[in-house]
Parts: sequence; C-alpha cells; structure tokens
Amino acid sequence: MIFEVRDGSFGYAQGKEILKNINFSIGGGDVLAILGPNGVGKTTLLKCMMGLLKWRRGGSFLDGENISALPHRRLWQKIAYVPQAKGSVFAYSVEDMILLGRSAHIGALGQPGPGDYEKAEEAMETIGITHLRRKDCNRISGGELQMVLIARALTSQPSLLVLDEPESNLDFKNQLIILETIRELALNRGISSVFNTHYPDHALKISNKSLILNKQGRSFFGASQTVVNCENMRDSFAVNVHIGAVHISDQQHNLVIPLSIVS
Repeated sequence: MIFEVRDGSFGYAQGKEILKNINFSIGGGDVLAILGPNGVGKTTLLKCMMGLLKWRRGGSFLDGENISALPHRRLWQKIAYVPQAKGSVFAYSVEDMILLGRSAHIGALGQPGPGDYEKAEEAMETIGITHLRRKDCNRISGGELQMVLIARALTSQPSLLVLDEPESNLDFKNQLIILETIRELALNRGISSVFNTHYPDHALKISNKSLILNKQGRSFFGASQTVVNCENMRDSFAVNVHIGAVHISDQQHNLVIPLSIVS
C-alpha cells in the first residue's frame, strides 16, 4: 500500500488557503506524525487526505489512484479513521461499537455474521479490551473509549489508520498504551498510521516520518529524526527548543525540551 498527497492545497469557500502544496508519501508499516501549532490545519489535513473535505488543488492517491475516483466502500475498506474520543452520547455496548467498524464490509442493510463477530473479538484481543465488551461506551473512561475506537477501526482490516490526536487528554499510562499500539500494528501487521499530535516527543518515539506545518504555509516532510530539529521547531512553533537523548536500560529516548519563546 502506497498512500500519497500530491500538491494538496485547501481553503474554505473564497477564504485564504489554510494548507498549501502539501506533499508526502507513506508505505506499508510507515508511521507518519503531523505536527504544528494550534490552528495551523492539522485536523483539516486529515479530513482532506481522506476525502472528507475536497482539496482546492492537488489530490490524495492510494496505490496511484486518486481517491476521489474510488468507490466509497472500497476506500473505507482500505482506510480507517479514529476520531478524538470526546465521549459517546449513544449507549452502545463496547462490542456493538466495535462491530460498527465492519460496516464497509457488511453493507448498509446487512447484519453482522459470525465472521464479523470474530473480527471484533480479534480487535478487542489485539487492543487488550475484551474485559470491556459488555460495558456501555458512555460509562467508560476517555482512555478506554480511545482504545475502543481504535479496535473499531481495526475490524475493517485497513491498510491505513488515520488518528486525530489519539493521545490527547490521556494520562501517561494511556498515552503509552496508544503509542505502543500504533507502533506494534506497524511493526507486526504492516498497518500504516498517520496521526496528528501536539507532542514532538511522541513523533520521535514511534514515527519514522514526520510532517511539520507552520502558519506561513510552509511544510517540512521527511524522516522524523531529520525533520524534527531545532530550526524547524522554532520556525513552526516560535519556540526555541533543545533536542537531546537519554539512555535508560540500553534504550534511547529522545526529548524535545521547550526553552523560550522566540521574540
């Protein structure tokens, strides 16, 4: 699976362009982190790349085909979207919520069969939430709900997961669970992921590619260890940073430490 955005540009109605000439490419097992300050268009980029918003110029391509020409059902069998977990207003059980991820395979009028329940069970086991299956989604924590939404996405057996700030508003433990899940899916199943984040440390921790946006309309794409640097962070966030590493138990952990605001 190769997913690309070529010269993607977007703006609402007749307003100025929010995104300008975005270009990136990911393959099987790649993890791409999207970074940038508030209001720069990170969530808008996710929606444009999946076709939920229409590019003003440029396009998104899946294995060389413009996704605007693909049947919706075929597209959503390849791509799964994990929105921010902001609570559920519906009293679905966790198992029923996860089964909704099979919609692209079942069809609008179909009913889940044994195979669909097997996929839901497999997804719950992969994420480690089988103990939640009977609970209502509006009675579990935000971290648990985020895991449910990832499991729901996995039931469609996607090639690409797109996640909107998956670790925001979570405690340290749940942040690590989310990050490790994304990394394990990439390493062990070849499932690519694109996620936007406010944490450059997280980009360095699990992503092999990064895309940094800034409010001047520029973007920087490449290997995370190259792109997430002091100059690009200063240019995009208007903050001076120090990027270093610590070694604990023979493992290297990269740190991005904010030092001062650029005057």
